[in-house]
Amino acid sequence: MKTEVLDRRVRKTRQQLRRCLAILLKEKKIQDITVREITEMADLNRGTFYLHYKDVFDLLEQVEHDLLMEFNSTLQKYQASDVQQKPSRIFSDVFHCVKENADMVQILLGENGDLNFVNQVKELVREKCLKDWVELFRQQKSKQFDAYYSFIVSGSIGLVTYWLESGMQETPEELAATAEGIMIDGIKVLFK
Repeated sequence: MKTEVLDRRVRKTRQQLRRCLAILLKEKKIQDITVREITEMADLNRGTFYLHYKDVFDLLEQVEHDLLMEFNSTLQKYQASDVQQKPSRIFSDVFHCVKENADMVQILLGENGDLNFVNQVKELVREKCLKDWVELFRQQKSKQFDAYYSFIVSGSIGLVTYWLESGMQETPEELAATAEGIMIDGIKVLFK
């Protein structure tokens, strides 16, 4: 019981620090944010911050790491056959993940975002494609697959950015249906 309470307190503290970091990142760049600003906003003392993180950059790195792990976990639930049958399933789960973390995802994909984070997302998708999804297109030329993959990944990131900037008016399922339509039509055109 005591461990559960402690874990809940740790999670709550980390969520509070993450929320304050997101608020401050909307106003200024990461290098201009201090531990003092975050802890004052979170109503915590600096010692509490340092129990969890080395500095502000470590906090951001951990937030990015957690997002990437959650995203990767979502991707790994699906096999190539799932994508072939109904691509919107995976898109829907990915868009739900984005919605749950909209504050940080919007910042990380925004104009002052972290290009390294975007590249890591692309690499996760690429590894998944090379591992499983390439089976769907084995008979096609690898150059065509690479072009298609690049278009889909960049387009998906653009679609997420559009969705976040427009206030997420569509549900994750509606956005997934849009992505599926683009993906399916792209396959028909590219892989005749």
